[in-house]
Amino acid sequence: MGEEGTEGTVHLLCLAASSGVPLFCRSSRGGAPARQQLPFSVIGSLNGVHMFGQNLEVQLSSARTENTTVVWKSFHDSITLIVLSSEEGTSELRLERLLQMVFGAMVLLLGLEELTNISNVERLKKELRVRLLIFGDYSSHYRLIDSFLADSELIGDLTQCVDCVVPPEGSLLQEALSGFAEAAGTAFVSLVVSGRVVVATESWWRLGTPEAVLLPWLVGSLPPQAAHDYPVYLPHGSPTVPHRLLTLTLLPGLELCLLCGPRPPLSQLDPQLLERWWQPMLEPLKACLPLGPRALPAGFPLHTDILGLLLLHLELKRCLFTVEPSGDKDPSPEQRRCLLRSFYTLVTAMHFPPEPGQQEEKVEDAAHRAQVPRACYLVSGTEEPGTGWRLVALQLGPRRLLLLLSAQSPSHGLRSLATHTLHALTPLL
Repeated sequence: MGEEGTEGTVHLLCLAASSGVPLFCRSSRGGAPARQQLPFSVIGSLNGVHMFGQNLEVQLSSARTENTTVVWKSFHDSITLIVLSSEEGTSELRLERLLQMVFGAMVLLLGLEELTNISNVERLKKELRVRLLIFGDYSSHYRLIDSFLADSELIGDLTQCVDCVVPPEGSLLQEALSGFAEAAGTAFVSLVVSGRVVVATESWWRLGTPEAVLLPWLVGSLPPQAAHDYPVYLPHGSPTVPHRLLTLTLLPGLELCLLCGPRPPLSQLDPQLLERWWQPMLEPLKACLPLGPRALPAGFPLHTDILGLLLLHLELKRCLFTVEPSGDKDPSPEQRRCLLRSFYTLVTAMHFPPEPGQQEEKVEDAAHRAQVPRACYLVSGTEEPGTGWRLVALQLGPRRLLLLLSAQSPSHGLRSLATHTLHALTPLL
């Protein structure tokens, strides 16, 4: 299994489907934004072969060369997105979900009508730059889009589940959040740290995909500011009518987020209202700040062999993701994230049943999955004893757990360790 995300280049192309005119092109190398752009002739060829297939009623979805994977996807017969990746171990599943996230982000910022009724391509290109500009600066117009190409600490772009953390005093924060939501006059409120949801109201949790994933991701990519008030569309719930996303900084890196209509105005959320509900919560709020990369409360008992974990609740569409346990051991946090992301795409595409909300299986796929595995494991690295890493996946009911373990963890004990860890984590998610 290759380490997805290791040194390589990703190119993202967005074109108007009818004319083939590029709307924007973004690139990254080694997980960082890059200025390298594809020649227009290559862009034209990639779009041309896709359009040629469509004219013959053939759907071209992906292709592979010796060192590059290409995925095409059209949305509403109006927008065509193309992604090329030369990163080692890149999977088609990862690239397909990347394109879904990118289009969802475009709808979030511009609305579906603007993208499906393109009367003037140049005006749409300008709108994309202007609307995406509010989330970055003039040197990075596409900050939100670029974050999907970067080496992110989040994983919701791949799992399509909301990245969450578990606060040590969650019940107190939940009570304060519910009271504040009622006082502010909106049912959609959440507390977000570093792009991960700490607590949220029931209405916020009922948001559909992809906005449930995109909104915290967007908040995590915003430049630091005491308050924001932006119009956003909900790709699933309200793709043509905008809502307002209000964010209020309670502590650096900790944002209070409200999704609402014309009311309440930002001026109504005065300091007195914030102090009333959140000043008594100062210590529990401070305890949330380290949870960004760690996800779990300090002192939560995990086996010392665990180097990283991903826990998904496939029905609630929430996940916990951390590579912080045993942080002083090899491999690096970046390598751990790459290993877990690659393992997730492998077990999702090859072993476990389709996740809720995915497209219906083909008949031959259903027959192939007649006997569905509950667990699988992989040994990465050399075959010498005590070297490499162990990866194990276990699914029980709606929960799926993926663990990255050190080389000292014996293969015969992987399932037992994973089962014990899943039972310990079950009350949290």
